[in-house]
Amino acid sequence: MTTTSRPSQQRQARRLRTPKNAIDEKVGYAAKILNITDLLKRYPRQLSGGQRQRVAMGRAIVRDPQVFLFDEPLSNLDAQLRVQMRTEIKLLHQRLKTTIVYVTHDQVEAMTMAERIVVMRDGIVEQIGSPLELYDRPRNVFVAGFIGSPSMNFIPGTVRDGRFVANSTTHLPLPAGAHGDAATYGIRPEHLKLDDAGFPAEVVVIEPMGSSTQIIAKVADTLITAISSERLAPQPGSTVRLMPHVPAVHVFDRSGLRISE
Repeated sequence: MTTTSRPSQQRQARRLRTPKNAIDEKVGYAAKILNITDLLKRYPRQLSGGQRQRVAMGRAIVRDPQVFLFDEPLSNLDAQLRVQMRTEIKLLHQRLKTTIVYVTHDQVEAMTMAERIVVMRDGIVEQIGSPLELYDRPRNVFVAGFIGSPSMNFIPGTVRDGRFVANSTTHLPLPAGAHGDAATYGIRPEHLKLDDAGFPAEVVVIEPMGSSTQIIAKVADTLITAISSERLAPQPGSTVRLMPHVPAVHVFDRSGLRISE
C-alpha cells in the first residue's frame, strides 16, 4: 500500500471506525476548501512550503474542531508566500466560521487577520481590542510600538505651557488631555506631513517606496520616520519641517501609559 499524506488520515479514521465513504467525503471537502485536491497523491517531500501549510490545515479541518490553534504558522515562509498564506487562512475562517486562535510576533499578521487582538508581554495581557482600537487608542508605549508598520515614533520631553517641549528649539502641538506628567510624544509616520508651519527635522536617510517616500529624520537627537505621498528627495543633512496631525498624537506618562484623550 502506497503511503501518502491522505492515508494517514484514513488510518486514524479507521481506528475511530469511521466509514470509508465518510473518510473520503471529509478529505475531499477539506481539499476543496484549501484548493489542494491535486496534491492528495503526492508525498510530503514533493510539496512546497505553502502546500505543506495547506495540507496541515486540511488535517485539522477533517477533525471538525471547535477551535483552531495556529502557532506562528508562517514564520518559516518567505515574504511573498506569507502574504499568500495570510489570505488563505483568512478565507478559511470566512468559510468555516470557526474560532481561530492565532499566535504571532508579526504585527502585520495580527492587524490584517484578526477580529480581536490580545497583546501580551512576558505573559501579561497589555491590551485587548479590535485591530483599529489598538491602532487608534493604544493603552501604553508597548502596544503603540507593536501595532503599526513602520512603528510609532516616540520623542522624549516634557509638557510646558500647553506644548510638548522636546528641546529648547523643538516644541510640538498637543492633543486635549495632555498634562505635566507627560514624558513621551507618540506620532505615527503616516500622521506626519511636510509643512512649512511644522517643527524642524534634520534629514538622515530617504527611502523611496514608489507610491510614497519614507523620510528618516532626527528631532531632538531622536530618529523618527515620516511617510510622504509626494515623490520628494530632500538631501541627507538638509532640514525639513514636519506637521503632526494633532488628533492622532499620543502622549504617554513616565510609566508608559497613554494620558491623551
